[in-house]
Amino acid sequence: MPGDPLRAKFIAENYLEDAALFNEVSGMLGYTGVYKGVRVSAMGSGMGCPSIGIYAYELYDVFGAENIIRVGTCGTSNTKIHIGDIIMAMGSSSNSNFAHQYDLPGTVAALADYGLLETAVAVAREKGVKFYVGNVSSGDAFYSPLKRGADFAKMGVLAGEMESYALYLTAAYLGKKALGIFTVSDENYEGGRRSSPEERETGFTGMMEVALETAARIDKA
Repeated sequence: MPGDPLRAKFIAENYLEDAALFNEVSGMLGYTGVYKGVRVSAMGSGMGCPSIGIYAYELYDVFGAENIIRVGTCGTSNTKIHIGDIIMAMGSSSNSNFAHQYDLPGTVAALADYGLLETAVAVAREKGVKFYVGNVSSGDAFYSPLKRGADFAKMGVLAGEMESYALYLTAAYLGKKALGIFTVSDENYEGGRRSSPEERETGFTGMMEVALETAARIDKA
């Protein structure tokens, strides 16, 4: 589940056999096809917790999806992490109010499904891709006057993105499974750089392949 529906189209056209368009409402393209003998869907989520919260809930609750793997970009304030590295989000911190809807008496931890994470780690090791596993920050604001990435990095947060918090909580609430896999596109530290259009065009296939292989193995398990 990429944020950009055109990335869902890319996945369908380049990795899925017999891919068929099942959704184009609001331009949020969704396709279902076959990957290594397993039926897999690729669909956009839009940006931010509210958007993925809608689409993930409907995929889980209405259409019966059991597993959603989010694939997207992230920025890092950790100077040891660089453009093109892959981040697997074991947990997701946030400044979002998304969890308030559950009226809990405290703060719930938003966590990935361990089975999906364990499988993705095994796949990444086999493929020899560089990856990190840990906590990410899922923020509500893309453009913010408060640059707090370094503060999160001091707490061990590996990267920032905008959707995993809502995805993980939605999965937990509905008894489903979720995982976020991200490619670093921006180095948000002194001397860091942003990925070029060419890098964005060709550099995200690694996480897509890890996600697809994970989906196939989980289905066959």
